[in-house]
Amino acid sequence: MQFYETDSAGIVHFSWFYRYMEEAEHALWRAAGLSIAKPGAGVGFPRVAASFDFRRPLAFEDEFEVRIRIVKFGEKSIRYAADVTKDGEEIATGSLTIACVRRQAGQPLAAVSIPPQIVRKLRAANDDGGTDAA
Repeated sequence: MQFYETDSAGIVHFSWFYRYMEEAEHALWRAAGLSIAKPGAGVGFPRVAASFDFRRPLAFEDEFEVRIRIVKFGEKSIRYAADVTKDGEEIATGSLTIACVRRQAGQPLAAVSIPPQIVRKLRAANDDGGTDAA
């Protein structure tokens, strides 16, 4: 981690945990051979809910792991669970829900079913045990 990620006490600011979780999410999509923001794609995946529960602080120069896994596939949404650990000790747990929306120029965003090929590839990557990011 970088110094700018910390507050004046040298503790990682809570907002960075959401960025770490998103990095792990993108790693999961890449492991599935996908991009969450493919140029020209007809669908997008905005965040509709995110939360974290914090157990212990992370400090400047701590090395840690973020693990994410899909815990629910809905027809139009995906919910993840994330764990942040340091030396095997739980630091924080989080949750992120994304929705699948239609992206067409001149049209408002509208929730649509997740394309089957995305579900199939994400299920396979998730069944491999989720994805780590550090």
